[in-house]
Amino acid sequence: VQLAEFGGGAVQAGGSLILSCEASGWTQKMYPMGWFRQAPGKPYEFVSVIIREDGTTYYEDSVKGRFTISSDNAKNTVFLQMNSLRPDDTAVYFCVADWVNSDNYYRWQSYKFWGRGTQVTVSS
Repeated sequence: VQLAEFGGGAVQAGGSLILSCEASGWTQKMYPMGWFRQAPGKPYEFVSVIIREDGTTYYEDSVKGRFTISSDNAKNTVFLQMNSLRPDDTAVYFCVADWVNSDNYYRWQSYKFWGRGTQVTVSS
């Protein structure tokens, strides 16, 4: 299974970006798909996940109300609409996925498949 991210870039504070992640390979049992991020010198941070089976979504507190995750199951693609971006959103954003549901979607260890990451830079 391969995950490919698209849509990173540089924006000013208050701006918007949309990230997309396309899964390829054996995806028939791909349940949770979502995003983590990592700023320089910091650990992975959960951002958001969507359970493709029923559309349930989870968000990290600091992005609630600003970010929206969605999926196109027919295209094995997940999207992250990011609005009202802030400088502390600056990070490499990684697409993640797994074949099974988890009892803790907030842990990076719960995801078997990772993309290479896409840089998001927000300037003040």
